[in-house]
Amino acid sequence: MERIIIRDHEPIAPFAEPARELRILNKPLWLLQRDLLKQHCKGSLEINSIQDLFTEQNSSTDELLVYRDNLYFNANLIDAFISAARASGRACQIAFRASNPATGVRGDPTIERHALQLTRGFVARTAQPCLDEGREAYADVYLAELYYFPHGPVQDPTPLIIETQSHEMGYYHIPSYMAHKGDLTYQIPLRAFLSLESWVHVFIANILMGVFTYAAAQDVKMSRARLKDMLHWKREDWRIFVDKAGFSAAAIWQRLNPFEEMWRNHFLASHALVKVGKNCSIDPSATIHGPTVIGDNVYIGPGVVIANSIIGNNVNVMQGSQVMLSVVSDRCFLPFNAGLFMTTLMENSMVAQNSTLQLTVVGRNTFIGANNCFTDFNLQNEPIKVMHRGEAVEVHLPVLGSAVGHNVKIGSGFVVYPGRMIESNTVIIFDHDQGLISKTVRGHDVDDVNVGTGEPRRIIYHWPNVYHDPAQPDHPEPPKASLDQIQPAYPNGSYHSNGDHLDASALHEHQSLPAPARSISQPTGSVSQQHQRVGVSPTSARRSIR
Repeated sequence: MERIIIRDHEPIAPFAEPARELRILNKPLWLLQRDLLKQHCKGSLEINSIQDLFTEQNSSTDELLVYRDNLYFNANLIDAFISAARASGRACQIAFRASNPATGVRGDPTIERHALQLTRGFVARTAQPCLDEGREAYADVYLAELYYFPHGPVQDPTPLIIETQSHEMGYYHIPSYMAHKGDLTYQIPLRAFLSLESWVHVFIANILMGVFTYAAAQDVKMSRARLKDMLHWKREDWRIFVDKAGFSAAAIWQRLNPFEEMWRNHFLASHALVKVGKNCSIDPSATIHGPTVIGDNVYIGPGVVIANSIIGNNVNVMQGSQVMLSVVSDRCFLPFNAGLFMTTLMENSMVAQNSTLQLTVVGRNTFIGANNCFTDFNLQNEPIKVMHRGEAVEVHLPVLGSAVGHNVKIGSGFVVYPGRMIESNTVIIFDHDQGLISKTVRGHDVDDVNVGTGEPRRIIYHWPNVYHDPAQPDHPEPPKASLDQIQPAYPNGSYHSNGDHLDASALHEHQSLPAPARSISQPTGSVSQQHQRVGVSPTSARRSIR
């Protein structure tokens, strides 16, 4: 069978390149497609549209598999489609069941909840003649650009309904305010299919239809062939029972084997669930639970926690880092205490210490500095929206992080709101005067000691201005603050601090000063004037990317 690839040239923001070049499950999409189809197809041809198949130069009577190159599918999906299409003996186009409230028919949960958002790759048809489990039927369907032609291309192939075998998975024990619009759950397919047209689809392909699907497959397998149902077992259940018995025996032996690696101390860390490549160094104190795949030449340090993830080749995960339900591609680096949750890192990227990324997609060759936080939940219970084809569009997901493009460098101390994009080839440097030390900070004489207390005298800053400088003879000692002296902002907009009354307008004037006027310098004027210049800024010391 020959592969015919329909090119899709639309660039995906913020990566500025077509979907086929983006990493899905640590492989470029085009390579992932090729590897999945190599057992079915030989040779390939690229075209710009399905209509190009019907030109004279492309006429063929061979068996063909035709698909658009921005489609993500897994082995279970493509095997089921090819098998059913060949059994029908006719030209077929993949289709998925659509809901029909009038007849009470429920559509495919995964397609309707996750795959239809932000996409033009599915076309809805009502009362369409189709094949449903090998039978002729009429149904409401969604069509996508995956075709099978047994004897060359023909017009109007028959829609062939494929079930994605969706399973509901998610987080059931969460605060009610996080799920006021429904449970915080996802529809996870065993047969994954998606048209990649947004960075949100890249997130869904890697996480919901990637590592989550691997976990769902294991859950389904373990739920089958239970002894209490033995009288109702089918042939498939007996095969699964043999696999489960072998898995259990191997897990028990690993616990008893004194020569086994110490981190394999749980059945979720067994060889069947955690695949480890060549030349890897894993600290005994690490916790790794499957299903997880770890590539070659990987270092995993002390106290690392990895669960249900894919780790590529030549990756370093340093001490204390946590990687859960995530994809870390080749040559990535996580220093100590980095945290990834449902996040995708494309190749050669780094997330520095104490940074936390949640439900986020990061492009290749990207650096994210220390102490950054990519949030995923709107505290005001407003729907999360993303920019898609120039418009802000709601994504109907209760939680969602952000996307960072290729070749990006982000400094330390940023908070990124949900649904934001940082486009490729950008550098973001923290430059907030109220929270940034950008030059040498002047100190005080190390030999100047308070005789009464024995403590060295220190220069005190209310950043970025000087609050108390013992080097000035007319500078009094700072008052000792107590809880009743520290008062909050008042309704009239004023602020009281250590007896000095500061008007809100003075604070705003201070905040609006240009950077040079607010830099560290030798203070002038009276103490009360210095206090008025310092004030207390109501703005956060951390910069938000809104």
